[in-house]
Amino acid sequence: MSAIRTTALRRTFGAVVAVDALDLEVAEGEIFGLVGPDGAGKSTTMRMLTGILPPTAGGAEVAGHDVARDAEGLKEHLGYMSQRFGLYPDLTVIENINFYADIYSVPAQERKARIETLLGFSNLTPFQHRQAGKLSGGMKQKLGLACALIHTPKVLFLDEPTNGVDPVSRRDFWRILYQLVRDGVTIFVSTSYLDEAERCNRLALLHQGRLLGVGTPAEVKAMMPGALLEVRTSAPRRVAALLRAQLAQATVGLFGDRVHVATRDPNGAESRLRAIITGAGLDLLSLRVIEPSLEDVFVSVLADRPAATAPDRMTPLGSFRLPVLRTQPTSSTDLIVEVQNLEKRFGSFRAVAGISFAVRRGEIFGFLGPNGAGKSTTIRMLCGLLAPTSGSGRVAGFDIVRETEKIKTRIGYMSQKFSLYDELTVEENIDFYSGIYCLSKAKKIERKDWVLDMAGLRDHRHTLTGELSGGWKQRLALGCAVLHEPPILFLDEPTSGVDPNSRRQFWDLIYALSEQGVTVFVTTHYMEESEYCDRLGIMYRGELIALGTPRELKTEHMPEAVLEIDCARPNEAMAAIEHLPGVSQVALFGRGLHAVAPDGVAAEPAIRAALAAGRFQLTRVERITPTIEDVFVSLIEARDRANAPQTEVSQ
Repeated sequence: MSAIRTTALRRTFGAVVAVDALDLEVAEGEIFGLVGPDGAGKSTTMRMLTGILPPTAGGAEVAGHDVARDAEGLKEHLGYMSQRFGLYPDLTVIENINFYADIYSVPAQERKARIETLLGFSNLTPFQHRQAGKLSGGMKQKLGLACALIHTPKVLFLDEPTNGVDPVSRRDFWRILYQLVRDGVTIFVSTSYLDEAERCNRLALLHQGRLLGVGTPAEVKAMMPGALLEVRTSAPRRVAALLRAQLAQATVGLFGDRVHVATRDPNGAESRLRAIITGAGLDLLSLRVIEPSLEDVFVSVLADRPAATAPDRMTPLGSFRLPVLRTQPTSSTDLIVEVQNLEKRFGSFRAVAGISFAVRRGEIFGFLGPNGAGKSTTIRMLCGLLAPTSGSGRVAGFDIVRETEKIKTRIGYMSQKFSLYDELTVEENIDFYSGIYCLSKAKKIERKDWVLDMAGLRDHRHTLTGELSGGWKQRLALGCAVLHEPPILFLDEPTSGVDPNSRRQFWDLIYALSEQGVTVFVTTHYMEESEYCDRLGIMYRGELIALGTPRELKTEHMPEAVLEIDCARPNEAMAAIEHLPGVSQVALFGRGLHAVAPDGVAAEPAIRAALAAGRFQLTRVERITPTIEDVFVSLIEARDRANAPQTEVSQ
């Protein structure tokens, strides 16, 4: 039986075709993923399928109801979480959830237990009496999830549901989704986290409103032409830049300490890669053919597509070069951020609990932590926007308590929502920030040209910013943040919700700024992205619980073994092994599982035996170096076992 069926579904906005001749069929009880670049038509498709937006042509049925002719009859069978949350800012967390429970007529006997479960998975229990309008962006996202899941619909639509949500909550969220599927719910989800897309039964790749392919994750991966080579080196950024310059026909991506090269001729490319890297005097630790991830496929397939004419795809950065920024160059070893025992209290609640760290000039410093850990509060204190309760700190040589106005002229700040004005055009936003930073007329013209070229928006300078895709807004926001050429740049979850192409190009800019001496201080929930940083700090409940390079965190902060398991039906296999003696935790990781065990050697045969008893086809069990996500989750759960959460107070 089909839960969703579309036939030549089409939606236009004036001359712009947002969705074009879409034919899809989703089976009952299936998790179906929709992926694609910014502006591909994912949200428009979902709005048509939920009866919010009428199709221009074609048709669709959801849960047996025609979305155009029977939108009212459809509503009681649907759950829907949009990117706009649909929250009421003046209501508390618990009041918002109860409001949606009333809308869906959730019985009283079910309501209490379900609300407790949702508050627990989202870690919102300590904040249940805080107004929604006072939550962080990530916490609002999790509250939106809780409201969408308060009832059990026939079909659940989730539009980018885990953007801005930390890895612990994402894992818990997917456990709930699998439970819903076992209860017979069909789930239709769009996501920019392609490791999440691997967990779907099937998925569709959408580009410029058209389907490029539909199938299981394995079938979609088969769309990638040629093969994928993985390069490991101690100088990944230099190697990636070198290969991009010399391999015009290959797609080169940077993944922490690894470089991925997609090529149609793997045999010829392997020898050429060795020659290029060693010829430049750079080391080559390993070179091998690997199975591509969905992100590799996504980037490679879209690289072969013609560029869009409308502002829904960014222009490549290959020919773009940043000018030399005047950042008051000094020794690269100088400290530009110094913090000692920094604390911020709201009543009796410690949002930041006496942290200390330092960041060097030109360093890319990553700040990780669950929603509400204190990351954004720390950044606001460092930017001079929030006075600390106690402790001290210096940014760009100025005191964060006494010299806040001087700090503000020497930093760039890019918030989670990009700090742009949607009702202004691209050029008007640049003009506005030029005025904020008091640029001279000549400097304003020079820097405006730079931003328009960097963002690829010269031909769209008169376009309203609200009409731009997330990736274009991202570049524009970055350009506005560095108009005045600051020596330090604060980025608060800058890539949340943007597609892999946009994310990769954004990090190319970050690397270029860092090489010119700009210090970049970035918060992120995207764990693969965290490996792009020079050093990382992990915060939890206001404390700095780990600090070091990505390699140091992976090798020194997790004593347990991590076993990577490739098997059939991983979501069911997880239940079969998570309670085994000697297994601390099991989590979905892409299409497989990661099992954490104090003794990996002893745990492996027990895992094999349990999977064999459950008739799960097993491909591989192998001990691996922990990922940053493994370390992150391990540290957070260890703290949870050791400490009770603080009680929330009004702020």
